[in-house]
Amino acid sequence: MTTETLPTPTTTPTSDPAVDVAIQTAASNGASDRVLGLACRNCGRAEPLGASYVCPACFGPLEVAYDLSRVRATLDRATIASRAPGIWRYLELLPVSVAPARGLPVGSTPLLAAERIGSALGIDGLLIKDDTRNPTLSFKDRAVAVAAARAVEFGITTLACASTGNLAGATAAAAAVLGLPAYVFIPSDLEPAKVDHALAYGATVVPIDGTYDDVNRLCLEIADETGWGFVNINLRPFYAEGSKTLAFEIAESLGWRSPDVVVAPIASGAMFTKLARGFDQLAEVGLIERRPIKYVGGQAAGCAPVATAWEQGTEVKPVRNPDTFVRSLAIGNPADGGYAVEQANASGGSVEAITDDVTAAAIRDVARLEGIYPETAGGVTLAAAGAARRRGVIRDGDEVVALLTGNGLKTPDARSLGIGLGRDGEDRPGLTAPIRPSFAAFEALLGDVSG
Repeated sequence: MTTETLPTPTTTPTSDPAVDVAIQTAASNGASDRVLGLACRNCGRAEPLGASYVCPACFGPLEVAYDLSRVRATLDRATIASRAPGIWRYLELLPVSVAPARGLPVGSTPLLAAERIGSALGIDGLLIKDDTRNPTLSFKDRAVAVAAARAVEFGITTLACASTGNLAGATAAAAAVLGLPAYVFIPSDLEPAKVDHALAYGATVVPIDGTYDDVNRLCLEIADETGWGFVNINLRPFYAEGSKTLAFEIAESLGWRSPDVVVAPIASGAMFTKLARGFDQLAEVGLIERRPIKYVGGQAAGCAPVATAWEQGTEVKPVRNPDTFVRSLAIGNPADGGYAVEQANASGGSVEAITDDVTAAAIRDVARLEGIYPETAGGVTLAAAGAARRRGVIRDGDEVVALLTGNGLKTPDARSLGIGLGRDGEDRPGLTAPIRPSFAAFEALLGDVSG
């Protein structure tokens, strides 16, 4: 491979060598926009903006490169505060030219004190970032909004995705708003509620007999053959940037500072690593003070390649046959798994493997104690926070933000695991037998329940 000699940069070097290379290359081409292009995360090679996701030199992942010195000169807290709620209030740190004219109202979800579940987990300073309140009830709306906006700028006319569940609905809804056809490819054993969600928005849903990794491999081929905009494949560099808005909102909600610990689920690892990139960029442009943050990840024990690699100090080894009801995290060969391990290690954090019964108990606990009903990934996240506390990663006095990334209405059967349902599913705590429409019948029932 021939190495190109680049001119000396005219801007202050950043903390990201890949971005520095992109700045140099963009400067040599006369580029001046804050979005410089793409850069390989592995070798730093610069590539032009486009529907591309892999470095042609080393096959590493491509990321969006920014001129953060330009952003620092134009963006401040007052400007952000003057803008409408939603992810586009942070436009200068996102890879689109202008905020889209059409789209769902994504982001600006609440950061909530969670004293009761925090006490149960032994974490006094627990906060919950409640992303169950996004338009399609998951954080995937953030990533899809950015990918869809870039797809429109590229002139792409069909949106598609390979999904473990939440992405299916998010892609379908985003396409509906834009008037674009949507194709959603899923494992055939996906939760019915998530399938129905995507269908409701008019998407064509294609179940595949196989794991998510089988689905993803097929979609790689389809993307190459059709030129469709697969949000998490050929639009992945832009899609992944949407997760940074979680970090932006957390910092803004805390009065423009970072917490001590962030706890998040890990599927592909993209969101986990982009959280760190978001906080890093806020510090780079002067919106927050740079301070240490520990990153704690959670995976289902039945599909825990990242947690296993972290625990054993090895490379991430694919899980061929996931065995868990946490389907939203059941990615056996996570694209960013190695980076997630590095991030946990570098920050002094951890990656915890959580069994399904513990996940179900955590779902019930946070719903009962905080009035928030998360799906399985949320149960994994809260249980991972508890495991990290017991491990000593989370210490006394730490301010901890846990991300609840999807709504429990999408996985309605999950919370029941381990509580002894009858075969007909009707023997549920809190659900009484039918009664006659009379106060006397209610009094009798009340006596039975309270007795």
